[in-house]
Amino acid sequence: MEQFFQQLTNGLAIGGIYALIALGYTLVYGVLKLINFAHGDLFTIGAFLGLSLLTAFSLTDKLGFALGVGLLLLMIVCLVGIVGILLDQAAYKPLRTSPRLSAVVSALGMSIVFSNAIMLVFGPNPQVYPHGILPTQVLSIFGLPFPVKRLLLLSASVVLMVALYAFIQKTTIGAAIRAAAIDQDAARLMGINVNLVIMLIFFIGPALGGAAGVMVGLYYGQIKWTMGWLYGLKAFTAAIMGGIGNIPGAMVGGLLLGVIESLGAAYISMAWKDAITFAVLILILIVRPTGLLGERVAEKI
Repeated sequence: MEQFFQQLTNGLAIGGIYALIALGYTLVYGVLKLINFAHGDLFTIGAFLGLSLLTAFSLTDKLGFALGVGLLLLMIVCLVGIVGILLDQAAYKPLRTSPRLSAVVSALGMSIVFSNAIMLVFGPNPQVYPHGILPTQVLSIFGLPFPVKRLLLLSASVVLMVALYAFIQKTTIGAAIRAAAIDQDAARLMGINVNLVIMLIFFIGPALGGAAGVMVGLYYGQIKWTMGWLYGLKAFTAAIMGGIGNIPGAMVGGLLLGVIESLGAAYISMAWKDAITFAVLILILIVRPTGLLGERVAEKI
């Protein structure tokens, strides 16, 4: 039982990371029906920028753990969000009226540009976050040991996901985003600035991905320039599993993917964990072709 709960919490923690990255895919797809294949590289940029700012300004040494990490996440959210806006303006906006394949090719090209730029700037070798930033204590909950850093990672992911959901569902800007996702032409007739909405989603999605990159660096301690491909693929899988374009679906898909991966590695085989994950994805799509929370949308003629 102890091993099960350890693997469950570990799966939820990494699943929270997948969910944050998956939200970036879902936000862009929901409004533009575009898969931003460069999103995984924005996650990597967040991880490397976080390391650079953390060591350059000695944030946790000067401000303490809570304030230092909080300020670091705030800076990364802003910086990576701006990079996301620039990505849209340079690679996607000129292709709004072009066939969708053009935007897909542009996304793949920007992914290659970003990944190679990261390698050239930071080098091909793995980089290491300073040791001991996250607490190393272990809490006993109902007699079961839980590492504090794992609980912090899960809590931070849940807070960001709940904040995004509340923003989308409870604010006027969130209503504008939902309206643009349903029908851009109708949203324009209602006075909504769709271009501004698109800029906003290209800020929010990459910002969440950048925050996830910092969280991975703090939790695992090591980052590398190729990690965006794997995390991006897993997050994209989570978005499809939950229902691409559906925000709660991306959250559920990410958490479920992390749990399946962790339990599969613990009880079946570490070597087969990815195969198990994709097998479950295939089964879900056979039963629910639109994903767990996805809905069928009629094509407009």
